[in-house]
Amino acid sequence: MTTDPAPAPSRRAPAGAAVLREDVTEAIRAAVLEELAAVGFSRMSIEGIARRAGVGKTAVYRRWKSKLHLVLDLVGAFAVDGLPVPATGSLYGDVRALLEVMSHVLRHPVASAVIPDLLVEAARNPEIADAVRGALLDGERRMAEGIITDAVARGELPAGVDAARALDLAIGPLYWRQAVVREPVPASYLDDLARSVVAGLRSSPA
Repeated sequence: MTTDPAPAPSRRAPAGAAVLREDVTEAIRAAVLEELAAVGFSRMSIEGIARRAGVGKTAVYRRWKSKLHLVLDLVGAFAVDGLPVPATGSLYGDVRALLEVMSHVLRHPVASAVIPDLLVEAARNPEIADAVRGALLDGERRMAEGIITDAVARGELPAGVDAARALDLAIGPLYWRQAVVREPVPASYLDDLARSVVAGLRSSPA
C-alpha cells in the first residue's frame, strides 16, 4: 500500500517583498514639502524627511535612492512633459496657450517651493543640472518645437526659427515675474507677453 506524499509546505513571501504602501509614500511626499519649506533643498536630509513622515529611513530609500530623485519625482508630477502641443490654429494662440500652461505650473505650491532651490543647486552640481534639465526643460522644448513647426507649416514663420529662442522669449519673463519677483500674473499680462513673443519671433532672422 502506497501513501500519498505529504503536501509541500507553503512558502511565505520574504520580508521586504511586500507591496509599498501608498499611504506611507504619500506621507513621505508631504514630509518633503514641509522639509523644503523649513530648510530648503541644500539642507534637506533623508533623516529629516523620515522623521517628519514618521517612518524609518529605509522606507524612504525603498522608494527613492536620494533626496534629488525624491524631489524630481515631485517636480515630475506637474511638469509639462506628456501634455499635447497647443493646436489653436495660430501662432499667437499657441504661444498664449503655452504661457497659460507654464503659468499654472509655476503657481503650483511644489514648484514655488522647489524650482528656485533646484536651479541654485544645479549651478553648483552637474548631476543636478542634468536631472533638472530632463525634468523641467525637455517637455517645454518639445512644446516649443511643435509650436514653431506648426507656425512654419502655416506660413506664419520662416523656416529656421530657433525653438530654444522661442522658449527663452516666452518662459524667461514669466519665470522672472512668478518665481523671482512673485508678482501676480493677470490674463492681460499673458496676452501682452504672447504678442511680444510672436513679434520677436517674426522679426528673428531665419
